[in-house]
Amino acid sequence: MRKFVFFILLAFFATVSTALAQNADYTKMSSMVRKLTIENRAAMRRSPAHGDREVCAFVRITSDGPEVLSRHHCRQLARFGNIYIASIPFRSLAPLSLHPSVTRIEANRGCSVTMDTTLVVLGGAKAHEGVSLPHAFTGEGVVVGLQDIGFDLTHPNFYDASTTTYRIKRFWDFLSVDTLDSRLYVGAEYTTEEAIKAYAHSRDGLVQTHGTHTLGSAAGSGYDSPYKGIAPGSDICLVSNVVNEDIEFIDSADVYKYTYATDALGFKYLFDYADAVGRPCVVSFSEGSPMDFRGDDALYYEILDSLAGPGHILVASAGNSGLQVNHVRKPQGTETASMRLYTSASGVVFAVKSRGEYTMRLHLTGNEGEVADYDMTPSQILACADSTLTDTLSVKGKPYIITANCYPSCFDSTEQVVETILETDTILGLDRMVTLELIGQEADVEFFRSSGYVTPLGTTVGDNSYTLHSPSSAPSVISVGANGYRTGFVNYKGKYRSYDKGTNGWRSDYSSVGPTYDGRIKPDVLAPGTNVISSYSSFYLENNPDANDIKSDVAHFEYNGRTYAWNANSGTSMSTPVVAGAIALWLQAKPTLTPGDVLGVLQRTSRHVDPQLTYPNNQYGYGEIDIYYGLLDVLGISGIEGLSHHQPSGVRFSLHGRRLLMTFEGAENRPAEVRVYTTAGQLVHTERTAAVDGLLTVHLDALPSGVYAVQVNGSTALTTGSTLVRL
Repeated sequence: MRKFVFFILLAFFATVSTALAQNADYTKMSSMVRKLTIENRAAMRRSPAHGDREVCAFVRITSDGPEVLSRHHCRQLARFGNIYIASIPFRSLAPLSLHPSVTRIEANRGCSVTMDTTLVVLGGAKAHEGVSLPHAFTGEGVVVGLQDIGFDLTHPNFYDASTTTYRIKRFWDFLSVDTLDSRLYVGAEYTTEEAIKAYAHSRDGLVQTHGTHTLGSAAGSGYDSPYKGIAPGSDICLVSNVVNEDIEFIDSADVYKYTYATDALGFKYLFDYADAVGRPCVVSFSEGSPMDFRGDDALYYEILDSLAGPGHILVASAGNSGLQVNHVRKPQGTETASMRLYTSASGVVFAVKSRGEYTMRLHLTGNEGEVADYDMTPSQILACADSTLTDTLSVKGKPYIITANCYPSCFDSTEQVVETILETDTILGLDRMVTLELIGQEADVEFFRSSGYVTPLGTTVGDNSYTLHSPSSAPSVISVGANGYRTGFVNYKGKYRSYDKGTNGWRSDYSSVGPTYDGRIKPDVLAPGTNVISSYSSFYLENNPDANDIKSDVAHFEYNGRTYAWNANSGTSMSTPVVAGAIALWLQAKPTLTPGDVLGVLQRTSRHVDPQLTYPNNQYGYGEIDIYYGLLDVLGISGIEGLSHHQPSGVRFSLHGRRLLMTFEGAENRPAEVRVYTTAGQLVHTERTAAVDGLLTVHLDALPSGVYAVQVNGSTALTTGSTLVRL
């Protein structure tokens, strides 16, 4: 018995040693699979049983798939043509990758809202050129422009899927110090692949990474991961602008070189490049600031109107202020409205507008019972020099500085607006309760928060309306809010991180809402913005290894000797590039689309998540964007009788020459009807045939090259729908 056990152990350790010594073809593996393979070797030295752990992965096998999987002790779970879903033991990853019929092994962590999940939800995945998807629309021939901060220009996500073609064609960094002979107002531009890659990152890229994430969502190739952007075939043009967080990089003498006007130069730069190469362009801008009644944005909006037009679309984020009370109204006939003011900084800014006279009373109550009041009216402020009142309210020696300016609203000159700044030398509202009362029964008065926080008191009611940011509030800009589908994700350390902002496409509560200050409905559309996974800056990761947001990285991987990351992030910053990428696909189908055309597509095709609302409205706009239905609308084929406006979730399509392969989930063998239409609506092919082992092949050899709509009518709702193919 002992001898038998000895030989069993000897054979076991020989097997382990062979496995440890065996090489792997890492070029066939996604980053997670590579990581598992490498870690498994070290772990098996400590515990051979570690190799028995399994990963659920996709495997592309060109021939004899079932036999190959069985030979490597893998369990086949599903098949889509020559792509399999399999449960693979860790110890089998390396030898499986070496098999000549295996061309790809892919996996990533679940339980997260990833960019590939976003694509599936929005109906965009099958509009992409992918491993198992038909060729149709990827943004090819379109420029995706992005103005943001924190770019990693070396991230493999910004090449094509094979990493052979670098897709960033132009880069302007407002903060660059390479200003000698620069033709630009600030910073410098980089116009060749060599120069851009040598520059490596925007000057703020060591401390910022926002733009790396948003660009990945709009146009990333998804390098070795499921985190593909919406327009992975597009060309990319970038501007790294300046925001408040970049103040450390700016000489105090140059601070005011960076304004809305400079941003407008950035937008022009992006559109000019697209015009120079003769391509349509969509620009994504995930930045903004509160609206105002002064008209400070008026010329800015006019410039944006002049930049927008056929083939020039600008998309901007609605803002993340939807959780905050922003608006309080004291109707005529009500004596008072009361609210508490406080902030995490030293001051609060707000505006109050009315046609009638009223009193604004600031009331301070200290910890020891001390009380101080300060009253002011629009008439008193107008009587001051430059219609500006400046005063100091002192409580037990502590100063509270009041600056109030009165002016007519730029939207309605019959309304007077009082804009007030209340500041102190510590956190406002921390040691003394600060309240504001609007007093005057005859006046209809409205309060609008600009910065700080507001809590209504007593019977006063506030709401989160008018929280939309500029420039998304501009008429010519497509304003994007955020919704959610997942409540958390697993980070690269295996820890589940919960961030629950809604499911099933409901508006995420942080997403800003309208109307605009002049009463227009905004945002225009919603897209997933919560727990979205995209690329993160390797330079930021290297420079900030202990930063809190690194805990939201879902994977780290190596490329060209550097460590890169995929990171989960949330906000309307994340939803905006999703919409920009969708519009890039639409521009590929119709390069002359105008902002008005895009709004028309959104009106006709967006999903109405909340059926209790009428659309458009100030929470959802026209609804949630539907990339695929919108593409059918742009092509003018959404009206074909019998053509579904959705893709079949239970069918996978792939093109092999002129053969269209359809793989049905569940190995359905019942007959299915297939109809093929031209984009002019002409029916050019029809057949009714049964799938064999879940696989149905349609021969399209007689059709000329072009884009076609394929309608599949299977036996269930999951196997009924349409898709687009490019022959």
